[in-house]
Parts: sequence; C-alpha cells; structure tokens
Amino acid sequence: MTLTAFLSVVLIHIMAAISPGPSFVVCVRTAATEGFGVAVALAVGFGLGAVLWAGAALAGLALLFDLVPGLFTGLKLFGGAFLLFIAFTMWRHAEAPLPMVAESAPSRSILSAVRFGFLTFVANPKTAVFFGAVFIGLVPAGTPLLTLVALLAIIFINETLWYIIVARLFSLSSARSIYARLKTTVDRTFGGLIALFGIKIALS
Repeated sequence: MTLTAFLSVVLIHIMAAISPGPSFVVCVRTAATEGFGVAVALAVGFGLGAVLWAGAALAGLALLFDLVPGLFTGLKLFGGAFLLFIAFTMWRHAEAPLPMVAESAPSRSILSAVRFGFLTFVANPKTAVFFGAVFIGLVPAGTPLLTLVALLAIIFINETLWYIIVARLFSLSSARSIYARLKTTVDRTFGGLIALFGIKIALS
C-alpha cells in the first residue's frame, strides 16, 4: 500500500466522520446535558465502533453483505430500531429539566457512555459498506498487517478526536445555557432527526 493511498483513506475518513449523522446529534446532546467527561467517553465508543466496521470491511464483511443480503437487511432493521428507541427516549424526556452537571458525579458512568457510543455507531451497518468501497480501491491484497493496524488506529483517532472537539464546544457553559432555554424544542428536534436517520438506515 503506497503512502498516497494510505493518506487518501485517512482523508476520506475524516470527511466522512465530520459529516452530520446520528452520532453527531447524540454527541451534541450528551455534551450539553451530561458534560464534557461523559461526552469524551461517548466519543471513544464512536471510535471503537468505527474500528469494528473498518476491521469488518477489511475482513470481507462488505462482500458477505453482497452474498447474503438478508444479513445486511437484518442488521439495518436492528440498527434502525435502536435509533428509533433513542429518538423515543429523547422525545419522551424533552420536557424534563436540564440536570446539573457535576464533574465528580456524572449522570452516566464512563463505561456506560462508551457502550452507548459504540452501540449508536454500530447501529449503521452501511458504515461497513462505506469502508469496503474505500478499501477495495486503495488497500491492495497483501498489505502488511502492521499497515492495516496503523490504518485502524488512525481511523479510531480520527473518529474519537472529531467527537471530542464537538463535545468540547457543546459542553461549554454558553452552549449549555442556550440548550437549557430551548431544551424541549431541541430535544424533540433531535429526537425527530434521530428517528429519520433510523428510518433511513432501516429502509435504504
């Protein structure tokens, strides 16, 4: 694998990570409601989810989806249902007051936040198809294992760092104050967006 191809994969992934999706919406809400520390743990979960799908694509999962379309359909339906559950929860608790954020006692444990981030990210199996499409043209057969490990490590770093930046911005007191004033509307808007993402994943 050439250095140019390696850097191309990295750049394509950065652009994909920055594009808004369900992970972005969940990260913004978590940062505003539960604070920076919990949102960082969530970002780590997103990074782990990206590594899972990227690793699966390298192992040939995208090809397996082509050979066994029922597997892909089942994963899409499961992922869509999970996102719809998140949307329902947001909508249901939209009118609840914004909780106080205490750095020493986060409302969600670090492990729980990592797990939630991971499940949110893997709810979209089309990510494996995306990685498969990128890798098939840029990662040749016989690429050394060390290079593949480095590629997965950079994908993890890209995904995690981007959402840490998002978490930092939306955990600031000014952002939190705005969120508190508009919480009901914002939560229902976010819930609607997550629902739309879930439906799109399940049906597309």
